[in-house]
Amino acid sequence: MISEMVLVHTDDAVLPGDLVLPTAARAVVLFAHGSGSSRHSPRNRMVAGELRTAGFGTLLLDLLSEREERHDALTAEHRFDIPFLGRRLVAAIDWLGAQRDTHGLPVVLFGASTGAAAALVAAAERPDRVLTVVSRGGRPDLAGDALQHVSCPVLLMVGGQDEHVLELNQEAARLLRAPHSLHVIPGATHLFEEPGALEEVAETARQWCEEQLRSVREAAREQK
Repeated sequence: MISEMVLVHTDDAVLPGDLVLPTAARAVVLFAHGSGSSRHSPRNRMVAGELRTAGFGTLLLDLLSEREERHDALTAEHRFDIPFLGRRLVAAIDWLGAQRDTHGLPVVLFGASTGAAAALVAAAERPDRVLTVVSRGGRPDLAGDALQHVSCPVLLMVGGQDEHVLELNQEAARLLRAPHSLHVIPGATHLFEEPGALEEVAETARQWCEEQLRSVREAAREQK
């Protein structure tokens, strides 16, 4: 297993991340956290741990530099700038494609809150590299026109008690042209703090990602 802190260089910043690759990883899951969170999010780290036990690599990445984080805490300038965050994710996808240990691995984008919108924007920009997008309590509606340009399958997970966000996800799902599924977790609120809620997020994400890998393998066999 590889476990290391990495630095992802973009055009205008250096972003710290935590990369973990199990032996013979089948894909790498790139996490995009929401506003006010970071790569240290306990919820994302819990889901990442569960996905690694199933053979997925994970990269938990800060989308803002330390300086930008401090500025954003005062001004909230970056946290809802979805095109900006999407470009950062595109840079991270390209970085994974250039690394010896990850260049051949499909990329899963896992977004929470505003990070889900950024993930959809990045998926539209890199259709050949992104296997699927998974959203946890996300704001896919903020992806705007990019929703109609996403070609990979999309999983939207929302808490049943997170009524406003559920409505926004339903509206976004109607705009998606790609295959998609809306999974509602009964009784869960926005942060999935209820007993068993986050475990269901992790298990549903695992099953979904494995289905997408299986579909890719089957399509490759049919082309032979």
